[in-house]
Amino acid sequence: MNYFIFGGSGFIGTHLINFLNVKQPESKIYNLDIKENDHNDKSIFIACDVRQKININVSVEQDDIIFNLAAVHTTPGHPDHEYFETNIKGAENVTAFAEKHNIKKLLFTSSIAPYGASEEMKTETTLPMPNTPYGISKLVAEKIHMIWQAKQETDRQLTIVRPGVVFGKRENGNFTRLYWGIKKHRFFYPGRKDTIKASIYVKELVNFMLYRIEMDKIDVEIYNCTYEPAFTIEEISNAIMKATGMKRTIYKIPGGILKFTAGVIGALGGKSFGIHPDRVKKLMISTNISGEKLKDSGYKFKYSFDEALQDWYKDNDNLYLK
Repeated sequence: MNYFIFGGSGFIGTHLINFLNVKQPESKIYNLDIKENDHNDKSIFIACDVRQKININVSVEQDDIIFNLAAVHTTPGHPDHEYFETNIKGAENVTAFAEKHNIKKLLFTSSIAPYGASEEMKTETTLPMPNTPYGISKLVAEKIHMIWQAKQETDRQLTIVRPGVVFGKRENGNFTRLYWGIKKHRFFYPGRKDTIKASIYVKELVNFMLYRIEMDKIDVEIYNCTYEPAFTIEEISNAIMKATGMKRTIYKIPGGILKFTAGVIGALGGKSFGIHPDRVKKLMISTNISGEKLKDSGYKFKYSFDEALQDWYKDNDNLYLK
């Protein structure tokens, strides 16, 4: 049994490949991506653009496993059409590849973005109401994968994971920006401290992904991947400071002032500050995602939230979080 990881050069893919090399050292791991990963040399790289029909010159068996991680995801950061071109066409081409080789198991990394922005708690049965091009494209991609499974629903296993904010080494995302914002005294609570931000440690996520895909279940399952209960921005900030030995006072200021300041800084070319009006707006809206189903799935978490931050800090030689 071998593994085909579409989008394996990305943040989650790198950690997944490292994890598979430890857990399944006898298997071949193929990384299909548009660029090779400089941080991983333990997989077999195949140049692949999921926006195009997938033809590769390697042997594929029906008991091999596919992880579809390929996506355009950074928001804000891309023109609207790029989310649809990569995320929807990618889903079509990856499932066509699985169909061609009669693959039985496929795991797709979606997002919590299909739920849309609101304060209400979301479970896996909540009606999705995406309000961004990224969220819309991910919901459509989920449906494309479901159609693949339904074509042979008595033979195929499909797992769809909807991670919250994924943090860990080389994430270069929300938690990294938060850490450096606190460290450089540039982070302020935007009007509130109780914004809920569902999150998951990247090592925990890939642990669960492998746990789930190795089950002998013929079904379709969707899992929100987040700590349960999800933490507030104040709890996250305090945990980051505790894990890294920082002592800071973080002040709360009106969100409108922060958004205005972010707009001015952005207009003046101050991107190095890591402040963007859309990101400030996102900080003011909860991602209140329930992880109850994951918690009750039989999977045993490897890291508490505090332990995850400490492990990430250790991965950077106890110097910083990045």
